[in-house]
Amino acid sequence: MTLVHRDTADGVATITLDSPANRNALSAQLRRELIDHLDAALDDDAARVLVLTHTGSVFCSGMDLKESQGADANQQGINEVPRILETIWSSPKPVLARLAGPARAGGVGLIAACDIAIATDTCTFGFSEVRLGLVPAVISVTVLPRLLPRAAGELFLTGETFDAARAADIGLLNKSVPAEALDAEVARYVAMLRLAAPGALAGTKSLLRRSRPSSLADDFAAMNAMSAAFFAGEEGQEGIRAFREKRPPAWIAADGATS
Repeated sequence: MTLVHRDTADGVATITLDSPANRNALSAQLRRELIDHLDAALDDDAARVLVLTHTGSVFCSGMDLKESQGADANQQGINEVPRILETIWSSPKPVLARLAGPARAGGVGLIAACDIAIATDTCTFGFSEVRLGLVPAVISVTVLPRLLPRAAGELFLTGETFDAARAADIGLLNKSVPAEALDAEVARYVAMLRLAAPGALAGTKSLLRRSRPSSLADDFAAMNAMSAAFFAGEEGQEGIRAFREKRPPAWIAADGATS
């Protein structure tokens, strides 16, 4: 069963996450297929703009925690997620995210990596990592350049869910629109991007990325090490077990805290 699809027409490569039963979680298969389709779209001269979208009611719920039980299980995604984020972020072709459903954790990292992000006004977002004993380390490489610093600190630390209006206010989204207007708004942005010269778009993207103090590769290497340590650590493994068993993790049970 294929979990990611790509269709190219009229200069637009639409890449669709199609694992709705799994809330489009970043499973090993989905990660591999997404990398393949991103690479193919970037190599395709017929594709001038990339649109990343989804089937089902959820854009992307983040890493597939069913595959992340045990210290070794996390290692399979340790290079693939940075590869996906860096490919989108560094793409010479503009990448637009189209969301008709919520995103969490790694799914928010995908949105932040895209150049433009349009969502329905009912979408919600959240950095749920700390509530699972984890750290939003890898996705911080693409998320932090987008978000207002105060908002990033608050939302990373609390794991609170926030709506599309706030996502637009703090820089995660370019715009939130009613569901019936989503496709028209995406088409409007795509049409504007297609008016630009491909080389000029690539040069402008390079210009926009030039202010980073270090390379993405350096950032991802450091954040991978942090992420792996927390995934394999006592809190991370307890958080993942609690998620799978649909119960509060030990640190909540111990002090009576509520979500």
